[in-house]
Amino acid sequence: MPTMSQTESLDPVPVFQLKGSMLAITVLELAHNNPEGLDRQLAAKVAQAPNFFSNTPLVLALDKLPAGEGAVDLPALMRICRQHGLRTLAIRANRIEDIAAAIAIDLPVLPPSGARERPVDPLQEGEVKKKPEKPPEPTIKPTKIITSPVRGGQQIYAQGGDLVVISSVSPGAELLADGNIHVYGPMRGRALAGVKGDTKARIFCQQLSAELVSIAGQYKVSEDLRRDPLWGAAVQVSLSGDVLNITRL
Repeated sequence: MPTMSQTESLDPVPVFQLKGSMLAITVLELAHNNPEGLDRQLAAKVAQAPNFFSNTPLVLALDKLPAGEGAVDLPALMRICRQHGLRTLAIRANRIEDIAAAIAIDLPVLPPSGARERPVDPLQEGEVKKKPEKPPEPTIKPTKIITSPVRGGQQIYAQGGDLVVISSVSPGAELLADGNIHVYGPMRGRALAGVKGDTKARIFCQQLSAELVSIAGQYKVSEDLRRDPLWGAAVQVSLSGDVLNITRL
């Protein structure tokens, strides 16, 4: 058996590192178990923005399907998504049959929306109350300020706060923030605000020429933005329900 020193000499340089990462992943939330309708409507979406649906990572959400819709054909749904450029990485489900179908094809299963909240069990008779837990640390972080141009291929993420860019944002660049995004220059790349679900987040820019704007997962691509009369103007983008509103600054 090799000794510790012999093992270290075989692997003097680490082969890998485990790192955390924040990735923008699309969630396709099924409202009805209708594969044919899904195929048609996805085709229409892809026709509007073909570049956005090119090898897009996807979570297929089945947890909002109405009761009585019947069992889904998970492999068929994944094939339809793949045909339209969506690569299913995991499903979100709460029904046993959907979870079993995912496990059968070795597909990760995420908890349903809101399932991370743990229910509070009543104290059993005679149980001693625990000391109150220390309040969580504030999640708000200082605003992240970028003073140089953001080049194509760069990705900048403001975790826990706002992102301010006092320069231009080139095509192919991506801005992400848990809070608001401010761009004091031409905005030609992608801007995704409220990426952890903050529906009150906003995007402000001096010149709207973006490839994509998104707030809390609701988005518009350049094909839609170019039809807006405020294309190229100084605007703010806000979210009302599921609708992105673009208004003049």
